[in-house]
Amino acid sequence: MYKQLINSFYDNRNQEQAKKMSAYMKDNFFFLGIPKPQRAKLEKEFIKKAKKEKTIDWNYVFMLWDLPEREFQYLALDYILALKNSLEEPDIGKIRLLVTKKSWWDSVDSLAKDLIGVLCAKHPELVQSHILNWAESDNIWLVRTAVLYQLKYKESTNTELLSAIINKNSNNTEFFITKAIGWALREYSKTNKEWVKSFLESHTLQPLSVREASKYL
Repeated sequence: MYKQLINSFYDNRNQEQAKKMSAYMKDNFFFLGIPKPQRAKLEKEFIKKAKKEKTIDWNYVFMLWDLPEREFQYLALDYILALKNSLEEPDIGKIRLLVTKKSWWDSVDSLAKDLIGVLCAKHPELVQSHILNWAESDNIWLVRTAVLYQLKYKESTNTELLSAIINKNSNNTEFFITKAIGWALREYSKTNKEWVKSFLESHTLQPLSVREASKYL
């Protein structure tokens, strides 16, 4: 079924749409030109069967990640997302590889908030063993992942960890990091506005981070 699904993606390529999708991603990737709603239809039966298996075929994930067209990385993400409750502690190393390969916000953000977030909630010890190290990495995408992994935690957000990770990177002027810091704070402000206000008053952040964080204050 794997090969059949891949072939169906190639059969539905749209060159005109591919140009637009590639341009939107700053021409970092080749695209087949399959929009998300169409992709969801093509992969529907595959995802349905995958959920019943309850185990992630990582060889298939990495094979998809190695294919040149970006839709196959999206397919890999959809596949893992469908089985995210099957993620186990050692899988953090595999997800790290995905974060650092063919990296861009469209894949990294989902890996961070939808997968690493789930994995760290299930195995909190991973924060000390991995996430805090990522927060000090030279790889901007690992840093962004560390900043964003709690994005969906709401009341369960560990503000001590959020503060520590932001403080490690408050002087960083890299766009994707300063933007992520602002996003993380803005999202948490929906849950605890006063904490975010206090944090902004007592910490010096990059202007972009402050603008993003202050949106709902």
